[in-house]
Amino acid sequence: MHRTLTLVAATACLACASAQAATALNLAHYQLSASYALDTLGEMGLEGSAITYARDRNSLFFVGDEGLGVVEISRTGQTLGSMAFNWAGTNSTHNDTEGLTYLGNGQLVVVDERPQRAYSFSYAAGGSVALGSSPYATISSWTPSNIGIEGISYDARDGSFVTVKQDADSNTSRGPQEVRAGQMSFAVGGGSTSIPVLFDANLLGLASLSDVQVLSVVDGLAGTAAADHLLILSLDSKRLVEVTRSGQIVSELDLSGLTSTENIEGLSIDERGVIYLLAEQAQGDGAPADAASRLFVLTPVPEPGTWALMAGGLALLGWRRKRQG
Repeated sequence: MHRTLTLVAATACLACASAQAATALNLAHYQLSASYALDTLGEMGLEGSAITYARDRNSLFFVGDEGLGVVEISRTGQTLGSMAFNWAGTNSTHNDTEGLTYLGNGQLVVVDERPQRAYSFSYAAGGSVALGSSPYATISSWTPSNIGIEGISYDARDGSFVTVKQDADSNTSRGPQEVRAGQMSFAVGGGSTSIPVLFDANLLGLASLSDVQVLSVVDGLAGTAAADHLLILSLDSKRLVEVTRSGQIVSELDLSGLTSTENIEGLSIDERGVIYLLAEQAQGDGAPADAASRLFVLTPVPEPGTWALMAGGLALLGWRRKRQG
C-alpha cells in the first residue's frame, strides 16, 4: 500500500511539474513531422486557405479560397467527405472563403473575406449548404475588400470567437490590420454587426495576418496562462507567433524553410498540441500540372527537462514492478 501511494504521489508531482512548465506553447520546440498532398476534388480542394480541427470527429476540415465547398480529411490528409457551398442570395462578389472554425457536433463557421461575414452551418457529407438562407454574423463594418477577414477561431470555454483582418492599405475606409475577440450572434438575415478589437495589431510587426487559433483547445495547457494565448499565422512574413491577448509575442517559429513554392494560409491545432498548416498549391510559371493543396504537420520535441521527468517516472514504475516481482 505504501509503495502504491509513493507511486501516485510521484506521478502527481510529474504532472504538477509539467503543468507549471506550461507557461507557453513554445513554438521554438516544433518541427515538421509530415506533409501530405490533398485531393483536388474537381477544384474544391485547390487553393487551400483555411483549416480547422474537429476533436469529436478526430478529423480536419478545410476550404479553398474559391468557395466551392468544405472538405473533411484525416490527420494524414485522406479525404473523408465534402459538402458544396451554394452562394445564391448572399450577394457575395467573390465567394472568397478565407476563415473556417469548428464549433462541435458537426457545426462549422466559414468566413467570406470581403463582406466580412461568418456563416454558420451543419456539415453533411455529400450535401450542399445554401449560405443565402444560413444564419450569419458580420464581423466588422469596413468597406468590403480583398484585405478583409482571413481567419477565425472558436473558444469553446465561453463560446467566443477570435478573428484576424489581413492588412491595411492607403484606402482608410478598408480598415487597418486587426485582431478582434468577443461574442457573435448568428441569425438569418444578419446577426451581430461587430466584435471589439483585442489589441493593436501593429504590436506584432507582421506584414499580414493570415489565420488565428486559440490555444484553449490544448489539453496540456488547461489551467495555465498559456491557455489564453493565441497562435497567429503570417503568410507574408512567413512566421507563426504565439501571443498573449494583449499582443505580446511569447514564442515564434520561422516557416520559410517549409516550402518555397506554396503559400501557407491556414492554421489549426489539436488537443495534443499538434499543429496543422494548410498551403495552397504551387501556381504560376513552372508549377506542375498536378499541383495540389498541402497539409503540413508540426509536432513538438520535448525539452531535456521533460525527458528527465519522463525518465524518472519510468524508472519509478520499473522499480515498483521489480519489488513486486
